[in-house]
Amino acid sequence: MKLYSFLFALMVPTAALPLDAVPSADDLAMLAKADVVIIGETHDNPAHHQVQAQIVAALQPTALVLEMLTPEQVTELTQDISGYSAAWEEAGWPDYEMYLPIFTASDAAIFGAAVPRDVARASYTEGVAAHFDGDVELFGLDQPLPKTQRDQRLDLQFFAHCEAMPRIALGGMIEVQRLRDATLAKAAIEAIDPAGRPVVVITGNGHARTDWGVPAMLRKARPDLVVRSIGQAEDGIDPEGTFDLVYDAPGVDRPDPCDTFK
Repeated sequence: MKLYSFLFALMVPTAALPLDAVPSADDLAMLAKADVVIIGETHDNPAHHQVQAQIVAALQPTALVLEMLTPEQVTELTQDISGYSAAWEEAGWPDYEMYLPIFTASDAAIFGAAVPRDVARASYTEGVAAHFDGDVELFGLDQPLPKTQRDQRLDLQFFAHCEAMPRIALGGMIEVQRLRDATLAKAAIEAIDPAGRPVVVITGNGHARTDWGVPAMLRKARPDLVVRSIGQAEDGIDPEGTFDLVYDAPGVDRPDPCDTFK
């Protein structure tokens, strides 16, 4: 859902570059030196996926980590990549044809890092530490968020849900977000150690932000890794958070998400 970035956008280290200017040779040279490259997206924007496929083709990573699929689903995907469309869309993701060029742009091994829905539901009520399948201390999940960050996250969730839900009900969504960030970071580490470098992570912009998303989890768990993150804007409106690079593309005509709350 739309996050009203004009209210809560943070400064990014570079202005968003238009789609026809990216990825530049300098950008690719920088990304090629990284251990992990995280490429954000708005899930239903085909231009964002074009950029992801271009970068994967240029970098030829050893591994792709996907937010969208569990490890079990990745096993099914790799058995028939071109024929996986029905299963993909049954899981609720946008048009598979937007993602397919990413999967076929290299010979990278594919790793699934989706959080199953039942686990996400349990984390909403019981907290991230109880349901993360890994070392909670390594990723800082045993510690509460700093108050300033938690307040910012609550604000984002409040406006993302069209001010229709009480703030007291939104803390569980922050726990689920932390769980997804940590699961993606864990999968990236597992992918990079046996497979080599670089690893590319395909995920939403919210997980790609360097200030508190997957990059922050990786900094805590593996400070030796060089991590670069790309955010993808729409119509000149930058995604919330900070990124190493921000690319811009035309927005998608989509219904007002707040209509569901009316």
